[in-house]
Amino acid sequence: MGRVRHLRRLVVELPVLRERDDRRVERQGGRVLPEVPPAGTGALRRPGRPSATAARLLTARALALLAGVAGWGCSDGTGPSPAPPPPPPPPEPAAFELAANEVLTGLSQPVFLAAPPGDARLFVVEQTGRIRIASEDGQLLDDPFLDLSGRVGTAPEGGLLTMAFHPRYTDNGQVFVYYTDTGDDTVVERYTVSGDPDRLDPGSAKRVFALTQRRRNHNGGMLQFGPDGMLYIFLGDEGGAGDPFGNGQNPETLHGSILRIDVDGGDPYAIPDDNPFVGEEGARGEIWAIGVRNPWRSTFDFSDNILYVADVGQNEREEINAVPAGEAGVNYGWSTMEGSACYGSSGCDMSGLTLPVVEYVHDGNVCSVTGGYVYRGSQLPEVAGHYFYSDFCTGFLRSFRFEGGQVTDEQRWNAGSLGAVSSFGVDGAGELYVVNLNGSVYRLERRQP
Repeated sequence: MGRVRHLRRLVVELPVLRERDDRRVERQGGRVLPEVPPAGTGALRRPGRPSATAARLLTARALALLAGVAGWGCSDGTGPSPAPPPPPPPPEPAAFELAANEVLTGLSQPVFLAAPPGDARLFVVEQTGRIRIASEDGQLLDDPFLDLSGRVGTAPEGGLLTMAFHPRYTDNGQVFVYYTDTGDDTVVERYTVSGDPDRLDPGSAKRVFALTQRRRNHNGGMLQFGPDGMLYIFLGDEGGAGDPFGNGQNPETLHGSILRIDVDGGDPYAIPDDNPFVGEEGARGEIWAIGVRNPWRSTFDFSDNILYVADVGQNEREEINAVPAGEAGVNYGWSTMEGSACYGSSGCDMSGLTLPVVEYVHDGNVCSVTGGYVYRGSQLPEVAGHYFYSDFCTGFLRSFRFEGGQVTDEQRWNAGSLGAVSSFGVDGAGELYVVNLNGSVYRLERRQP
């Protein structure tokens, strides 16, 4: 059931680089002569000094010598020219900083953003039931990609929550959506693009998965296809404080779990043979991992083959987990633990549990982690490989690298508050976006000096 992972946080502050005041030092090749008092000043002659007459002779000889030296630089070519002074060193680069620039406004409670690889459009999920398209020039189309407004629930954590493009979307046009219905149950459906590439065909709806829920919160809310082509469904613990139904550690229920299903191998899906609970009496074969409370935003990094699970905590801790994408049967600990601490008791059995790689406690106004993505775009090479995340209440922007099983290069970016961050998103070129529930979308860019 996995192995215990130890939390290690390494905070590395970005250096503050300042331009240096470079000064050139000019150097003369000739000798510097002592000042000679002008005639008639009555300067006293000191012992060992030449007489005034001798001084005048010395001065004349020195001037003649200097005149000869100066003649080396004349255009008659009789002597070498002095070497030019070295160029000043180039200025040191300015510190790299990120800015969140607003690119979309006027949305109705946006909670997710996505795009197929190579597609210049942005697809924005609105919690109220629509998927909107922003064209390449940044304009929101009037007609939605899909409209489920009359079919989704209205609970604060319900509604239309996410979407996922099939890995062969360019060939089959399939899109999967995750929502809570008017009875607050969880539903996953498949749709197919119509003859208009900017519209899904409402008549193509195919229900893939449904799950009854007794409470109106902790709905999970994430769908993503993994590197193996399977569809992963991230489900909450069914709601209520402290896991009242005991779902987190129970493989006989789908709540509080991450599911892995094959949407191409059966109708409506098939259970992969290598899922960890297949064949175990009483357990649900769809389960890939257990012990999550509300994994609202989780994602795979295909480059490093890592699954990042950002799990919203109860009252004390927010956590981010990182495990190899192919590691089956992971137990993330809820409700035995909240983050790296035992939940509701002074001691607990941690054996077989996977601990978070990053967590933060509820001090100040933080309340709920919003997981993001590992940056794999081309415009910000300084943060390549950084996993970005935020908090719904404070809107901070933070990131870290996860390499060799260790957290490195953790950053707290000075991007100001991004507001109620409901999600991150990635466009067709791999650039990163931040979604604000209040109606805006921001793109992460290099801050200009």
